[in-house]
Amino acid sequence: MHRRSQNRASKTQLHSHCESCYSVHCRKKVEISVSCVLTQCRLHCGTHYHLCKEEEHMLLCLNVSVPCLNAEYGCPHSMPRSKQAEHLGSCPASVVCCSMEWLRWPTNDTHPHNTITLQDNVLRQNVGPAEALDLALALDDQRVLYGRLRMKPLYPEQMDEDDDDEEEKRKEEAKTKEEEMRKEEEKRKEEEMIKEEERRKKTPCQQLNLTLNGPRPSRVQPQPVVSTENSEPDAGKEPDKGVNTRTHTYNLMERMFSMERSQCSAAEAALKETEAASGEGGKDAQVEGSREGEAAAGGAAAATSGDGHQQDSQSSPWHEGVLERLEQTLSPQEYNMYLVHHGRMLVHFGQIDACTPREKDFVYGSLEPIPVQTLHSFKLPAGYHVKNRVHILGALPKAKTEARGVDTSDLKVKEDDWYSDEAETTLLGFAELEAVGHEISAEKGIDGAYVDHGTQTHLFRKAPFKRRTTLGDVMADRPLRLRLQLQPECISARNHSGNSLFTFRCGQSFHRRELPAHFRNVHSEIQMGLNSWFEERCPLAYLGCTYSQRRFQPSTHKANVIYNKELRCFNLRPVLPALLEKQAEDPSSSTEPPSTQRKRAGRAGGGGQDSLSSLPYEVLCHMASFLDSLSLSQLALVSHLMRDVCSSLLQDRGMVTLHWEKKTYSHDGAKWKAKPVWQFSYLFSQVDSWHVTDIHSMSAHLKACPYNETCPRTERISLPGMKNQQTDEERQTLVKQFSGSRLQF
Repeated sequence: MHRRSQNRASKTQLHSHCESCYSVHCRKKVEISVSCVLTQCRLHCGTHYHLCKEEEHMLLCLNVSVPCLNAEYGCPHSMPRSKQAEHLGSCPASVVCCSMEWLRWPTNDTHPHNTITLQDNVLRQNVGPAEALDLALALDDQRVLYGRLRMKPLYPEQMDEDDDDEEEKRKEEAKTKEEEMRKEEEKRKEEEMIKEEERRKKTPCQQLNLTLNGPRPSRVQPQPVVSTENSEPDAGKEPDKGVNTRTHTYNLMERMFSMERSQCSAAEAALKETEAASGEGGKDAQVEGSREGEAAAGGAAAATSGDGHQQDSQSSPWHEGVLERLEQTLSPQEYNMYLVHHGRMLVHFGQIDACTPREKDFVYGSLEPIPVQTLHSFKLPAGYHVKNRVHILGALPKAKTEARGVDTSDLKVKEDDWYSDEAETTLLGFAELEAVGHEISAEKGIDGAYVDHGTQTHLFRKAPFKRRTTLGDVMADRPLRLRLQLQPECISARNHSGNSLFTFRCGQSFHRRELPAHFRNVHSEIQMGLNSWFEERCPLAYLGCTYSQRRFQPSTHKANVIYNKELRCFNLRPVLPALLEKQAEDPSSSTEPPSTQRKRAGRAGGGGQDSLSSLPYEVLCHMASFLDSLSLSQLALVSHLMRDVCSSLLQDRGMVTLHWEKKTYSHDGAKWKAKPVWQFSYLFSQVDSWHVTDIHSMSAHLKACPYNETCPRTERISLPGMKNQQTDEERQTLVKQFSGSRLQF
């Protein structure tokens, strides 16, 4: 509706008849300023309307070419308005971010079924493309976690003090520069305001000011008044360089507030007239009061008199003692209105303070310190100490102690054992903070009478740390070791929030049509099946066995699932024949004769160029159209030719995202700017179904597993059924025995 009113205002208004006419068969005669001719849409949408409504119709016409709804996000396409909804399905700017989250907690050394031995063995053996998927994903999560954990929250006492001082100095310098920039900006705005006032023509306020500057009557004794015009400096004093500028500023200020001054003078005149009528003043006061009463009755015309100018000039904000005089002459309401209208000028000329000093504040000046008295009226019950606090009061028997001087050598501990492991200690501290809600060494109130004070001392090799040091910086030169659990948790019973430090998010960007395939193949089938389903580990893995096998592969072609650490995504690696794979890794191992290799290199153009680049550009584009998005993103990094080939598919297969860059200015200011960037997503070929690979079962591995120790037994063990038979036989024998003894008697 707002846009419609703007378009109406831009051109002539609608005719009186056309504004309310919606009939397709209108036969109103064409009359000037009443109605116009009925026409049809020139874009052939089938709509009939009056000619004056053509501009409004263009805002609704379905055949008008309009930009995409995501034009602000980088989409360059334009289409008819009727195709906008259909285009959103293939719009390159319709990008979504995967929000899949999972939790991965640190390993627990005290847990009876921990996998620390397995993780250490896996790190030593699994290297290369055959690396286990769960290990690769856990190591990547650990790298991200190390980069987000800062050392300062847990160990503020281990920070470098010099670095803190430099940080404070930098903040002070930035604050000073910001204040200077703010002052310069205010000064610039003030100068612009002054220039704008100079460019204006004479206004009634300026004419009133000229009238106020008229000659004074000789019968009133002149008072020392600071002139607002350019005057000569006093004798014997050097002229101030800023006098002319300040005087000119005063003139402009006086012109701006001339109307307020006239109202103040009228109010003062009315007050003087009241005082003169009551007989409080002398004869001169009566004459002056009557004169100012006439001025008040005359309104703004009274400002032409000399006394009015003198009184008005004495109430200007730049005169000394103006507030003292006005406080005595004006009523409280008028005095407050004067402060409201002239407050900024009074602060500018030093008449009042912007902030009341503490020594002048009537609140703080009248306060006196009051002694605080503490009353101890709470008494613990008599039986509370014996029953509930026995373990704290020391009633339990203590071991015998002996006072003896010892040295660190008596502890028989190596020097390397004095230092704490930064990774283990930091992960334990943050895990305690997330799971329990407080630090390990935090104070804890047991009850109303006792408080536990926790103390914990750490000795690190790289202490003291810098202000922005992270755990990743500390562990950069240390041997790699997995300290997180191999298996992630999707739903945590301990922490339901997504803001946990141990929460990891996929965070990859995909086109809207690609997200369902990514979520199903990567998260639902691969990542959630790493726990002995998609990738099966040996049942004796808890003892340290590192054997694992991948049970599934795509049903359409042979390929293995791998994890790309650089891109942080899963990928499909085709299974090549052994000969081709060997040639791809080592081209010199080819079995072809040298003459054939030279001919192939000559056809490719020589100079080390591959044979694929020698194909025509159209053929390369056709071949690239069969690749998935992840393959296209990597193919574009091979050469300039391949980059051009992949760029031809960006409009159909790619997506456009906003890339934010931080621009820093010379005065240490910074500003973030976004620019559209075209790229391919990291989605591999969609897998509709998986089938079990042709591999041996896990039982075949258990026969040769080094951790599968059998315990052969040679002694015979009776089965439960055999025991029941023996018991029945014994019962029958006893019955016969007793029955036989009866017969004898």
